[in-house]
Amino acid sequence: MSFKNPILGLCQQAAFMLSAARVDQCPADDGREVAFAGRSNAGKSSALNTLTHASLARTSKTPGRTQLLNFFRLDDERRLVDLPGYGYAKVPIPLKQHWQRHLEAYLGSRRSLAGVVLMMDIRHPLTDFDRMMLDWAGASGMPMHILLTKADKLAFGAAKNALLKVRRDLEQGWGEGVSIQLFSAPKRQGIEEAHGVLAHWLGLTDEAEGEADAEV
Repeated sequence: MSFKNPILGLCQQAAFMLSAARVDQCPADDGREVAFAGRSNAGKSSALNTLTHASLARTSKTPGRTQLLNFFRLDDERRLVDLPGYGYAKVPIPLKQHWQRHLEAYLGSRRSLAGVVLMMDIRHPLTDFDRMMLDWAGASGMPMHILLTKADKLAFGAAKNALLKVRRDLEQGWGEGVSIQLFSAPKRQGIEEAHGVLAHWLGLTDEAEGEADAEV
């Protein structure tokens, strides 16, 4: 018995909707959406492109290129959101303050936000920005899933050890409500696991189970 996770079809048809500099420019706050966050140069755009099998998010060797909230449509009720990258020193202070103000407004007011995928470079996890996001998720009760990106930059054993260490740190500092996995865009590692999280948050898990039951 086999069935196709409906998230696969949605991700393959993902399309750009709009970019918003302020919360009042965002799409209507209904349905469900999942946001992708990460410190500048953590591999956020590459991960988003890999998960959607498309070149939705612009990748760049210059950190800090994502300066707006970018919305991508999956269907009439579901969206993905690429949030501004944080932490790059060469970004002007006024722009940093603008990002922080509007990112906080988005995170604090968006009713349709079902979860946040947080990207961390496996070689530099738990930065100040990562901890700030984890604190916010814990305080607001927002589900959070961490992709330890660029896992291909480490040997297999070292990557596994890094995963275990960060997981222990998460359990000690933020409880057990945060999930985490290894991810590599170039090696296409961790895609199925990440898709499972997206399917659950976007309300597709029951659909997939229903299709599986129908095939029994």
